[in-house]
Amino acid sequence: MAAHALYRRAIPSAARITRWIAPDGWEHRRFDWPATGGEGYRGAMLFQVGRGDVFEKYLESFAHWRACGWSITSFDWRGQGGSGRLTEDPRCGHIDSFDTYVADLADFAAAWREESYGPHVLVGHSMGGHLVLRALVEGRVEADAAVLVAPMLGLKSPVGPRLGERAARLLAGRGFARRRAWGRNERPFTRAARQTLLTSDRERYEDELWWIEANPTNVAGPPSWGWLAEAFRSARGVAANPALATLDVPMLLLVAEKDALVDPAAAITVAERLPRAVLVRFGPEARHELLRETDAIRDRAIQEIDRFLQDALVAA
Repeated sequence: MAAHALYRRAIPSAARITRWIAPDGWEHRRFDWPATGGEGYRGAMLFQVGRGDVFEKYLESFAHWRACGWSITSFDWRGQGGSGRLTEDPRCGHIDSFDTYVADLADFAAAWREESYGPHVLVGHSMGGHLVLRALVEGRVEADAAVLVAPMLGLKSPVGPRLGERAARLLAGRGFARRRAWGRNERPFTRAARQTLLTSDRERYEDELWWIEANPTNVAGPPSWGWLAEAFRSARGVAANPALATLDVPMLLLVAEKDALVDPAAAITVAERLPRAVLVRFGPEARHELLRETDAIRDRAIQEIDRFLQDALVAA
């Protein structure tokens, strides 16, 4: 996999960065890295990142999957990355409702399926994993297989999810919905502490800082109180949806048991309700960004995904 590290700080020459316009006219930044085709073609992969992320952070993993024969596509979520902002504050990651995210994913995925050759695989990291699962459970998207990496199926809160949601909704309702939930860019507020939260690999964490410096306008900043309220509500809705028990899609969930950013217990509980789910747990050695961890952890995550896709799509 060493050769793929060459793409960590460079857009591949064969990739395309374009714009996708949602039905309501909102412009999203889009990334496509088509496979070369031929006998080695595996299918089409739509990879969706987490809150505040940009697709550049995952170029190394994209390079691996493209070498395996996958065509890779991604788009920045509305309100972050290169897909505009929903408040006057460019450093506030806001959304009116997670329903809007799901609608964007549904509309994009429908067009993507039409223009690409299958099998079609959905991959989501963190908030992206939450939205991929929610869209599947609600019947808004179709997939031959799905992979959820450290999915945000529950939020960490010092007062617990119920009180956390109540507090966020209270503040959002009092006119703070479009304001930052905390003042500075991200939590924790020091680089060392934030790296420890995300990954134990210093060099891969510094790749993110490099991209921030290269494209500062793509930085979303902290979430709004409205985003937090919606995240709690949406996670609660997914967990309570009875359609989880009948979802007929092969699914892999990679969960870091000591994840300090999202609630791993919530993801494990949801996985146990999915009839075609494979759950892979990572111990205390792993942080939230499994695909940007040290080589040993990241390689295991990649291998688990590759093995799952091979088994799931051959069985299909």
